[in-house]
Amino acid sequence: MTALFFITHPEVIVDPAIPVGRWRLSPAGIARMQVFSASQTMANVRTIWASSETKAIEAAEILGRQIRAPVNIHAGLGENDRQSTGFLPPAEFEQVADAFFAQPEHSIRGWERALDAQSRILKAFKSITENPHAGDMAIVSHGAVGTLLFCALTGQPISRHFDQPFQGHYWRAPFPDLKPETGWEPIACR
Repeated sequence: MTALFFITHPEVIVDPAIPVGRWRLSPAGIARMQVFSASQTMANVRTIWASSETKAIEAAEILGRQIRAPVNIHAGLGENDRQSTGFLPPAEFEQVADAFFAQPEHSIRGWERALDAQSRILKAFKSITENPHAGDMAIVSHGAVGTLLFCALTGQPISRHFDQPFQGHYWRAPFPDLKPETGWEPIACR
């Protein structure tokens, strides 16, 4: 039975001087993605989709090189829009992210509303998965929208309770129903 793997990019180089969407993978993130790409879990992946953000593209390209498959880009797979605040120090970011999930119908400090981000990622997901493909499919994207998609597909309310514990995780959903059968699992040890 074929499956879809929703993968979040692993660790990045945090640089407040660079827009978040252009952050790159860190050496640790690259190493973890290389281990995961060579794992048996990814052995049957034949189709790869990625967000248009640099860190997701880089992670998807590592997988693409390993399995010899091109990377398709879909802007709808992008992380929740946080341009209104840009970089936030970690403690402040966590507080705003908590509010983002807790109040999905509100824009927190100008961020895209969680309900809107969920609608966008679900629309992108449906457009990608409705097309026939061979083998397993991988979507390389981001944690918040991956959590919002997980909640939508499992019928759960939006909640940070379902969020990944740190960058570089995946969940699996078998075709054709595409209901996640696992929660977040790490792509590789840190």
